[in-house]
Amino acid sequence: MSAIKSLFGHMPDGSPVYSWTLENSSGAKVKILTLGGIIAELWLPDRTGKFDDVVCGFDSVEGYLTGGGYQGALIGRYGNRIADGKFTLNGKTYILNKNENGISHLHGGNEGFDKKLWYAEPHSGEGYDSLTLRCFSPDGEEGYPGNLSVTVTYTFRDDNSLSIVYEADTDADTPVNLTNHTYFNLSGYNAGDVLSNRLFIDADHYDAVDDRLIPVGEPVPVAGTEFDFTAPRPIGQGYDHNFVLRPAEGLRKAAQLWDDESGRTLELFTDMPSLQLYTACVMDGPVPFKGGVPQRPLHALCLETQYAPDTPNRPYMPSCILRAGEHMRHETVFKFGVFDKE
Repeated sequence: MSAIKSLFGHMPDGSPVYSWTLENSSGAKVKILTLGGIIAELWLPDRTGKFDDVVCGFDSVEGYLTGGGYQGALIGRYGNRIADGKFTLNGKTYILNKNENGISHLHGGNEGFDKKLWYAEPHSGEGYDSLTLRCFSPDGEEGYPGNLSVTVTYTFRDDNSLSIVYEADTDADTPVNLTNHTYFNLSGYNAGDVLSNRLFIDADHYDAVDDRLIPVGEPVPVAGTEFDFTAPRPIGQGYDHNFVLRPAEGLRKAAQLWDDESGRTLELFTDMPSLQLYTACVMDGPVPFKGGVPQRPLHALCLETQYAPDTPNRPYMPSCILRAGEHMRHETVFKFGVFDKE
């Protein structure tokens, strides 16, 4: 295996944006950009051996900067929402940019990690290619305390698994919630909606939310509700909700998605405590996707491993605080395969 570097485009200030393509022995491949660590393409075989690109994205740097939706990007410092753009830590209140309708802080703010140019370093070995990305977030950026150094490593293996390892270090206590915002459609990004896909999520509870999509109180049981995916079933409707995964030590299976049309399946493993299911409910921007494909709501979904929304203001949830001098490491694995037609 080997990683191939190409020029993808340029930022408005002229800085180059590169793509790195990791291809395995079966011909499956993933293209990652130095802009935002974006997963721009992911080519996988269906049950007949036909390859399709199964992630949404744009043809240009301008598309990613203006098209919206955080397509394929790394998210930080804090993925998801922080209510009213503020939190209190160690007795001090920090004010963040309210980049969502002037109400909430979303996905790290106006200049989140999705907009950074990451330094990239490839590695190859027997049966895998990897790409290590690094960026730095200075003290006070978007209102957060502490100088934060972040490393994210993508590894694509011959078994068609894509792992993402997130690491961070800080010199002051700060919230950290890193995730990836790739939109999947296992039939291909230009195919129909994903509502007939079958989904399993290993979660007994979810976060009910208000009209700002901020959790209201403690998580509630999924039993008897449309949020119960403990047995696989069709998605059926739009979601933008956090699921609290059943407690487990280390990497464990948290979800699985099946697309009957293509025969592709996605298994998700993570050591994070929660998972956001987002079915692209408002993916209707004017900038078309790759090849001129229009944006369409409900035609892809995100499975975002994370700490729960607004965790800095919810002390009863697993803590997202990275302490000064400590090292944070989390891992998520997307493993792709095929299944026979029933």
